[in-house]
Amino acid sequence: MQAPGGPKEDTSGGFKYGGWIVPYLDDFLGKVMGEQMSKPFELLLGRITFEIFASYWPYHKKEWPGINDVTKYVASNTLTKHEWKNTVFLNDNVVDKIKKLKQRMGPDLQVYGSGNLIQTLLKHDLVDELWLKTFPITLGRGKRLFAEGTIPAAFTLHESKTSPNGVIVASYKRSGEVKTGSF
Repeated sequence: MQAPGGPKEDTSGGFKYGGWIVPYLDDFLGKVMGEQMSKPFELLLGRITFEIFASYWPYHKKEWPGINDVTKYVASNTLTKHEWKNTVFLNDNVVDKIKKLKQRMGPDLQVYGSGNLIQTLLKHDLVDELWLKTFPITLGRGKRLFAEGTIPAAFTLHESKTSPNGVIVASYKRSGEVKTGSF
């Protein structure tokens, strides 16, 4: 999941395949992303993804209408303020603060990128839905979605589609505890 959008996006760990999704982008994926980005939402981001977003989206608001107006919650141990409007920093007790955000009525919290933050969300059972895009490519290295494991959780397939370029788009909703059995 590391650096999908460009070569300089995240080179940590010597990652040299930044921009790996670009050859697979087409009208189909544009439509899927447009649908996902047009739902009522607030953003929950890790610091690195926030910095990438903050350097791009305020200047490209026509590509994502409303992005500058939504609340952006940022989990960070180092950032405490930023000029991008409607940004709220979660600096201490991040898990407890996210649990409180999830309990309130309001738009969905969407997470994009944020590989380190996702590890925390998965470990603390804070993921209600996964929007996954599986690309027909292996990179051999880089950040992984389930890198540090997760608590056992069952999900149900909500929707799946395949792009003309072979990208599988699937959404899964949390459906309870893992059930086991035997043959």
